Amino acid sequence: MDQAGASSPGGTAAATAEVSWEQLHALIGANYVRPAGPADAVMGVASQTVAEPADEMQLAAALRWANEADIAVAPRGGGTKLGWGNAPRVLRLILSTKRLNRIVEHAWADLTVVAEAGVTFGKLQSALAQHGQRLAVDPLWPENATIGGILSTNDSGALRLRFGGLRDLVIGVTLALPDGTLAKSGGKVVKNVAGYDLPKLVTGALGTLGVITRAAFRLHPLPPAEGRTLTFRAGSVSDANRLIVELQGSPLAHTGLQARARHDVQPEVDVRFDGTPAGIEAQCTTARKLAAFAVETGESAQVWNARQELWTLADTAAVAKFSVLPSRIAAACETVRRAAEKGGMKWKIVAQGTGLGWVRLEAAQPADIREALVSVRAEFERGAGSLFIANRPAGSGAIEAWGSPGDAYPVMLRVKQQFDPRGTLNPGRFVGGI
Repeated sequence: MDQAGASSPGGTAAATAEVSWEQLHALIGANYVRPAGPADAVMGVASQTVAEPADEMQLAAALRWANEADIAVAPRGGGTKLGWGNAPRVLRLILSTKRLNRIVEHAWADLTVVAEAGVTFGKLQSALAQHGQRLAVDPLWPENATIGGILSTNDSGALRLRFGGLRDLVIGVTLALPDGTLAKSGGKVVKNVAGYDLPKLVTGALGTLGVITRAAFRLHPLPPAEGRTLTFRAGSVSDANRLIVELQGSPLAHTGLQARARHDVQPEVDVRFDGTPAGIEAQCTTARKLAAFAVETGESAQVWNARQELWTLADTAAVAKFSVLPSRIAAACETVRRAAEKGGMKWKIVAQGTGLGWVRLEAAQPADIREALVSVRAEFERGAGSLFIANRPAGSGAIEAWGSPGDAYPVMLRVKQQFDPRGTLNPGRFVGGI
């Protein structure tokens, strides 16, 4: 069902109409327009063509052409998270930001940077590090994930606890809209979008409102010394949750805090400290006192890869992101454990101190995973939490990625209709089929 209330690009009318792809070749250059292959499919939905604009003006022109021709478009950066969200209802053109790969401006004295959407996170961090600075987020697959993709999926990690999420760090964006105009926050506005906070609005919108072409961020200094991570083994998930809450309520300035739990071992809590050597040592001493009821197991920064490790052999498992109150992390673990044991499944959880977390479920029969996910989501939503399913194994059956949008759906729908009235961008991929 086309819940977005817009025409369906690439549908019956577009399929029967003659589309002049030569016009796209003229806009982009024939060498940068190619037939799509199997690897270009988005969640099993094949595309017809892939185009790689050289700059944001070319991208905006190509998007306008697609919008006028009723051609459904999916923006793509590094392709690391194309499996997130719902499958598109239809797809004919992928607009790649591969060639939008410049760091436009690094105002190091002002702790700001402007980068094009196709810049990889690894490249950006390397450039910032030359001036002792960083963008204080830790996304998945940093060497391949691009700035536009990270924003579109709102992918931040454990550093969020100390420095805030992407919506706190992004201070400006330039956005190509389906009608071909460029809207930007701050400075001279090319298109009138008064009343919208564009950076916050497009963060996490999965490319359904416009295509991010560049973004500006506030930066933070690199820590003066290598950080330290302490790990404590707790006797139960309740003890792990207790330690999380006590560390959060303390005056410690930790830059990472997470609990790791799984079906076959006792849970562990990791806490990371950055700063001067003396400051780190003092904070470690305080943390050990707070964790006196747990067992310290060692120091290793590798534990912060635990979230990414949930994706190992992801074609055989479901991976989902959840949000609960920090005080309910133990309850979330118990909910997952009960659902997994009922279906004879293995499970793993990585939960940040903020209450955001990730869960992995593995089952011999993928169909069992769907039942477990439905059960876990219902339990989370009853407790004012949520569950976003980022990956489903083949054979697990259809399930909406976000669950119930609740009272926010009418507002989200109206925003979609304001920015993309013809439903050109990623039709069906967002909340409620928007």
